Amino acid sequence: MTYKVALAVVLLGVLPAAAAAQEKEVIQVPGALEGMPFSSAVRVGDLLYLSGQIGTLPGTRDLPQGGVGPETRQTLENIRGVLEHAGSSLERVVKCTVFLADIADYAAMNEVYRTYFPERPPARSTVAGSGLALGARVEIECIALVGA
Repeated sequence: MTYKVALAVVLLGVLPAAAAAQEKEVIQVPGALEGMPFSSAVRVGDLLYLSGQIGTLPGTRDLPQGGVGPETRQTLENIRGVLEHAGSSLERVVKCTVFLADIADYAAMNEVYRTYFPERPPARSTVAGSGLALGARVEIECIALVGA
């Protein structure tokens, strides 16, 4: 067998497995609201991309009372739930983007956020805008490692 033929045989055996490992896997968390035009998360290889989460109470469209602190806590609990369902954890989050309805809530959000990432926190960006879904004060999206 020539070198080129042997290489072709090896590549033909390896490439489909490598391509399959990079397939997009859509993840929907049980109890997620139906009919939304996005997935709870998408896995590609060993990366997990979470859609933005707000602090809705499980199975509802209701936000907790008390402002950005309780909303941030519930948002991060919702993120924890998606991560665990997909086989990951908060410790494996590598990047977060925080969206605030009002930048004046930055310190209050950080007070809760830091309790969820006490050591080796992920990279993060924070921006403020003019409105979030359902009147939320905070929304957070994450990228995490998953798998081996």
